[in-house]
Amino acid sequence: MEINLISDTVTKPTPGMLDAMMSAEVGDDVFKTDATVNAFEEKVAEMFNMEAALFFPSGTMANQTAIKIHTQPGEQLICDKYAHIFNYEGGGVSFNSGVSCKLIDGKKGTFTASQVKEAINPPDFYHSPLTTLVCIENTANKGGGTCWDFEEIKKIKIICNNNNLGFHLDGARLWNALIAKNETPQQYGEIFDTISVCFSKGLGCPVGSVLMGSRQMMNKALRVRKVLGGGMRQSGYLAAAGIYAIYNNIERLKEDHIKAKEISDVLKSLYFIENVEPVETNIIIFNLKKEINENDFMNELKKNNIYIISMGQGKLRIVTHYDYTGEMHERFLEFLENLKL
Repeated sequence: MEINLISDTVTKPTPGMLDAMMSAEVGDDVFKTDATVNAFEEKVAEMFNMEAALFFPSGTMANQTAIKIHTQPGEQLICDKYAHIFNYEGGGVSFNSGVSCKLIDGKKGTFTASQVKEAINPPDFYHSPLTTLVCIENTANKGGGTCWDFEEIKKIKIICNNNNLGFHLDGARLWNALIAKNETPQQYGEIFDTISVCFSKGLGCPVGSVLMGSRQMMNKALRVRKVLGGGMRQSGYLAAAGIYAIYNNIERLKEDHIKAKEISDVLKSLYFIENVEPVETNIIIFNLKKEINENDFMNELKKNNIYIISMGQGKLRIVTHYDYTGEMHERFLEFLENLKL
């Protein structure tokens, strides 16, 4: 039995999702004639009470497109030092948009409205880049699946409005935050100018993210998606998976969160673990004690067909997901409890 806890992207479509995909009505989405893609985009936009949405092959492309439509070359965006757009999108902020990042030293991937205010460059000081966009990531991946305080998000929105800044949400794991915090998509749709949400992580789809915003912004996004090579043809087969996930896979994220907390509790009890960061959703980040060799630990896991990932700087990550079954969970907990290094 392989236990793959590297990421929630490793999931495969369930039989029900495959049936929905195979029975999808498709056309050519580049010509906007794929009925299932159109229905998917309309459904996601409706959930967030936003005007329009656009289907993308990846969350990175959706985020990069959002940054491009919010900014001009030479400008600057504000994000956390742990942000996915800065750490894990291949330098796309500079490559695609010619934009630099002002990094905030936040707390587990989140920051405050006062920190945003301090990070804004004076607009009349032409020696520094013009600040035009604020980006947040909810949940914060490198922060350990941290959920943002929605009240703080509202305060940041006021700062953005007062300083004529765009506000983008990288909501790759927003579904997890909604479940953990008992929040609604509409709350977020009221605040942000653009939102990207991923369907190939916790929701178990094989491919795809959706970007939302005003109709005018999504018309611009359509052009940028074309430039980036993101136009797909009979992508209704993929969109059908997304529709299926909306109706079947959101509420069950609670199960992933429970398993993550149980893993965290076991890790805290082990003599070779230095620290386990607080767990809010489906991500566990922990550190080994200095005298424990990380390679030895990872190799011991691999020998037992268990896979996790290193995030560098001594941080190890475990991510629970749809394909991580109850049987796997019990075996993994038992393995950890009996592990000697």
